[in-house]
Amino acid sequence: MEEPLIEFHLNSRSGLPPYQQLVQQVRHALRLGLLTEGDRLPTVKDVAKQMAVNPNTVLKAYRELEHDGLVAARPGVGTFVTRTLADASLAAHGALRRDLQRWLTKARLAGLDEESIEALFVSTFRNAGEDVA
Repeated sequence: MEEPLIEFHLNSRSGLPPYQQLVQQVRHALRLGLLTEGDRLPTVKDVAKQMAVNPNTVLKAYRELEHDGLVAARPGVGTFVTRTLADASLAAHGALRRDLQRWLTKARLAGLDEESIEALFVSTFRNAGEDVA
């Protein structure tokens, strides 16, 4: 069997319930072009085992994605992506990702831990929206 195209992770500090974290990760992968139409999501059983969560948690996430028209379950076969969220800006992602990776390296070299980097990014991101207006 092929390797899944997405590997989920849970962040206990995020404040989001596990099923919403799974939904968010699939949506991000669809927006970044990491998942495309026809790709198969990992099985509910595999995700539940890997994440140490109840299979109903994964089912709830997959049902929400299905309700949003992003995936479709095929009984006995799996859950497949039915549409993407990527747009024309996808071409710019590579260069922006490289810039961001350089910034992350600088932040780590400056001694910031993961939580500090995330806090700095989120606060800067939120404030940047005000600068554009």
